[in-house]
Amino acid sequence: MSELVDTLWLDEETNEVKYIDQTKLPNELLIKSTINLDDMFTAIAKLEVRGAPAIGVFAALSMYVLGVRIDGATLGDYVKEYIRCSNHLESARPTAVNLSWALNEMIKELDRFTMHRFQCSYDSKSLFDIILDDTLRGNLAYVLKTKALHIWENDIQVCKTIGENGIQFIHEGDGILTHCNAGRLATVRYGTATAPIYLAHENGMQFKVFCDETRPLLQGARLTAYELMESGIDTTLQCDNMVASLMASGQINEVFVGCDRVAANGDVANKIGTNGLAIIAKHYNVPVYICAPTSSIDMSIPSGKDIVIEQRNASEVTKMWYNNEMSHEKVKVYNPAFDVTSHELISAIITEKGVITGDYAKELEKIM
Repeated sequence: MSELVDTLWLDEETNEVKYIDQTKLPNELLIKSTINLDDMFTAIAKLEVRGAPAIGVFAALSMYVLGVRIDGATLGDYVKEYIRCSNHLESARPTAVNLSWALNEMIKELDRFTMHRFQCSYDSKSLFDIILDDTLRGNLAYVLKTKALHIWENDIQVCKTIGENGIQFIHEGDGILTHCNAGRLATVRYGTATAPIYLAHENGMQFKVFCDETRPLLQGARLTAYELMESGIDTTLQCDNMVASLMASGQINEVFVGCDRVAANGDVANKIGTNGLAIIAKHYNVPVYICAPTSSIDMSIPSGKDIVIEQRNASEVTKMWYNNEMSHEKVKVYNPAFDVTSHELISAIITEKGVITGDYAKELEKIM
């Protein structure tokens, strides 16, 4: 998709995080820059940056950029402020595990640096005795930048490998259904659920992709349909409640979706509507493939019922897409961002480490 740059990246000359504001798509390709914690929080919370892998990469780059600008007399002051910034960013969206994973990776890198350089952990009181001079500040910037760029580069490679592992499930002439946006815009470059689709397209295969519009934020209609069409892929958009009709007519051969969190038993949290889609697919014997980097696998969560589901603002249903209120102004609105799909409805989980089938609890523990 030559028309789009990477979803987000580090401007190394200015030490700014740059990203595509996805709330403006498909009508405007707006590139934003940020160096400010509140702006970074807003970018995640308002879905200017969205997609579990992209959120994680954005958080890592942001923590480097914030780290460069932290002031303080001692290393202890620096670490205290760094952790405060990290905790604030983590509160922006609770469901996507990639956010907390990336933030923890950056803190662990800071911990490794203090342990190696000063033989003390980042939570040691002795850090307040270490003067934060220009040399130390430069060393901190170097290790945090190196780690953040590694997370950025790793996302690109992970998604490409997911595509290579998943392309085996696509056949000439297939109809492929996807939900929400787990495409390039949800990651740095290739996407998760769309990675097999892009690789199959590059290999010259002919197939059709059907995109659910995906309520309430229309990320399938605004983002997935946009990026697939820009890539020259045969794409059809339909409303979420048309899935059963499509499957009954035999037009869908497989479903590829991403996810924001995988529980230890293989249950997955993905954009609201995925569970219903999987139930319908089960009825029509259509396989459902979950494409997920291992950074989305949370072995601390036993099952899907333990996943915290983010609740979104009611206005996203009643106002956002309309010139005027489209319902009674006092009506209650149920607006969860995600639902949980049981592992029993999933045909396989495709990761960069391989394809997982069968006993998900056993196989996930093995690869993790």
